[in-house]
Amino acid sequence: MSAAARHAVNAIDQARIAYRVFETETPSSAAPLVLVHGTALSQAIWRGAGWTRALSADRTVITLDLRGHGRSDRPHAESAYTMPLFAADVLAVLDACEVPRAHIAGYSLGGRVAFHLTQSAPERMASLISVAGAPKNVQGAFDRVFFPGVIDALGTGDIEVFLARWQLHTGHPVAAVTADAFRANDARALAAYMRAGDVDGGVSLHDLAHFTQPALLLVGSQDSERMHAAELAAAHLPDARLVVIDDATHSSVIWQPAARDAVLGFLTDIDPPLAQ
Repeated sequence: MSAAARHAVNAIDQARIAYRVFETETPSSAAPLVLVHGTALSQAIWRGAGWTRALSADRTVITLDLRGHGRSDRPHAESAYTMPLFAADVLAVLDACEVPRAHIAGYSLGGRVAFHLTQSAPERMASLISVAGAPKNVQGAFDRVFFPGVIDALGTGDIEVFLARWQLHTGHPVAAVTADAFRANDARALAAYMRAGDVDGGVSLHDLAHFTQPALLLVGSQDSERMHAAELAAAHLPDARLVVIDDATHSSVIWQPAARDAVLGFLTDIDPPLAQ
């Protein structure tokens, strides 16, 4: 299983996008799976949560750092964080890997990117997998996911201020692996992304009705806002499965083995990994 760090270049603005490729030991006919992380995280979260090992057993898995996150470029201008640019980051990685079509699984922010890609580049999408994601953001969502005033806290440029405020708000320590993922980011870049994301129009429910790809919508039972979004999306998508992970919150859902198992089962059903 190869996982060497590499970089692709977004052709629109020349942003460098970090990615890794986890190859199967036995070549398979199945389309690759791309995992797209959530806000303030990085591609490292997928290894930490066990997704790359579990899902690369029978198909190639590709992870990446979206702009403003991890080891990708981190511009401080709000204009650098439009959804078309995020989507182009993923396409740049697919092009660098010479992958014409892939399953795209996105967590939270990554889910919004996956919805946008399904609308803007449907020919590149084998399926849409949204984990605690939504077709569009709702203004103030970052305050609700993290804590009121999160953007101003990140705007100080000190990620430790953000982590301290988040811990104070929740009343319990931030998980060490999550805190480490956040520390790998640039606080001012995250603030710029959140300011832009707070007003992103996203994909309309009307547009979802024209999606033809199979879709899996995963959401935690304790993530009420994303549960509502997933139920609405499932009602409009022509070919969607809605899976609720018991006792999972927005931040804990990707750590649940049941979430990984649901993705594995979905992919096996729609794109079985037949040996070549």
